[in-house]
Amino acid sequence: MNSSENRSGPERNSRYRERVFSERARLRAACADPARAQQQVLEDLVRFNADTAFGKAHGFAGIRTLEDFRKAVPLQDYTAHEPWIERAAAGEQNVLTADQPRVYFTSSGTTGAHKKIPVTARFMETTFFPFYYAAWAPLIEHFPDVLERPDAVLNLKHDPLPAPPVTASGRPHAGASQVDFGVQFGEPLSAEPGTRAPWSTLPVPVAADQHMEKTYLRLRMAVESDVRLVIGINPAMVAALPHQLRLWWDRIVKDVADGTLDGQAFGRPNPVRARELDRLARRSDPVRPAHVWPNMRALFCWTTGLATLYLPRLREEYGTGVTALPAPVAASEGPVAVALDRHPRAGTVVVTSSVHEFVDAEEDLGPSTPTLGMRELEAGRDYHVVFSHIGGLYRYAVGDVVRVLDRVDGVPRVEYAGRSARSDAAGERLRDAQVIRALGATAAAAGLELRNAACRVEEPDGSGPPAYRFALASWTAWSAEETRVFTERLDAALGRESAGYRTARSEGRLGPAASVTLDADAFQRDWHETVAGGVRPTQVKDRLFRQDPALWQRLTAHAPTPGRDA
Repeated sequence: MNSSENRSGPERNSRYRERVFSERARLRAACADPARAQQQVLEDLVRFNADTAFGKAHGFAGIRTLEDFRKAVPLQDYTAHEPWIERAAAGEQNVLTADQPRVYFTSSGTTGAHKKIPVTARFMETTFFPFYYAAWAPLIEHFPDVLERPDAVLNLKHDPLPAPPVTASGRPHAGASQVDFGVQFGEPLSAEPGTRAPWSTLPVPVAADQHMEKTYLRLRMAVESDVRLVIGINPAMVAALPHQLRLWWDRIVKDVADGTLDGQAFGRPNPVRARELDRLARRSDPVRPAHVWPNMRALFCWTTGLATLYLPRLREEYGTGVTALPAPVAASEGPVAVALDRHPRAGTVVVTSSVHEFVDAEEDLGPSTPTLGMRELEAGRDYHVVFSHIGGLYRYAVGDVVRVLDRVDGVPRVEYAGRSARSDAAGERLRDAQVIRALGATAAAAGLELRNAACRVEEPDGSGPPAYRFALASWTAWSAEETRVFTERLDAALGRESAGYRTARSEGRLGPAASVTLDADAFQRDWHETVAGGVRPTQVKDRLFRQDPALWQRLTAHAPTPGRDA
């Protein structure tokens, strides 16, 4: 998203601020009458797409109300949409939308398979851009200096791709962070903060799949700038950066001193900055982002899910006064909620983007599963997200679970709680959100701090029931006794969060939880290995349930300290 139109200075920034604040104001105004806003979205999407193959097959022309829509269209996931999407991707017109898709976003689901998410101009205009601009309002309002210079922002997710893969019809098939919205959709203000930095387009050739090399080169260039904001959206990327600094420190300092990029000629040698960096290493062990960029102001990423375990301490890596602002609750398929103020976790449901429906997270999803409207949601409960929008996804179960925190002007504020997939070895139906809450509560009660965690179900070698085994990385070492007590209390906390787990344990269908403690950098190393294997950093997210034996072995390969396995 780095069109040449976006490179003007103060004038562009002024227009950008105006657009950001105006979109937030429009969303706030719509929240005054959310039922009316939702009805308008429904009417627009069925009217616009009534003559498509999908619209004709499901009677869009006769739909007037949400109840009509529920009766006409079954609740569906990507698999149900896929045959329709593939027809459009092959070049057929008027399949899901009256507006031919211009781009297909990639999205890696639980299986890791790359989806094709159709993206039309009308979707971008009515659904995507309003939420997309509004999402930056708290940042721009309270930290305006991040726009003053192009190199004030290190945008970790920005990864322009000049020649993306294409579908059978020749349409680009790439990640949202790899698409230039100015070129594809004529939106000159769409370049988000950090996409005009000197490192946004690397000055040396790097293969598109060399993600680690690109990460290194951008970081090496950024250490010569006064970075004040890091954008990661995916918090695992933000958590990886301090590890990268330490991993690559000597290489970075040498490149800065020599005026090179990984040994290739670039610019002028900067021995003054190299000496500053060298002094930092001698004075501060380990070196942290806060030392390299002392004027750091904010982080912009998801602040929930597994990030709740490590984000408080991670912020200290970037600076004691750094603010973590929550990225929107959204997927490649569409937006769900956006923060309109500085709430640290929650966002307001975007009532103008999609028709939103919800299902209690304990329920199974199927074509005829009853859904709830926004007015029926209860604070403190978890829900599956279902949405429909003009871009061709109808009653789409996106696979995410949100937790309702409260209401503002009658509209729920929600936080991302985890994926909807369950771990169900013995009828326990355990969800991400339940395990994360149990981990957080257990650590807090014991005064311990987790850096990250994962788990899997292990079958016993001989007799006995299966049991959950946790891999735990902490900021400081735990004693054998602390680990034992933590594991016992975690087992009890899982039972309090999940009735299914509690019953399975009491009936002997599950054995007691076990744990192995890892060194502090174990999850960062694992993240690096995944990216080095060819997966884009934006798609390497925190994953709690890791049942694949090879991936579990890789994560836990470094033997724990003797006596720390509980």
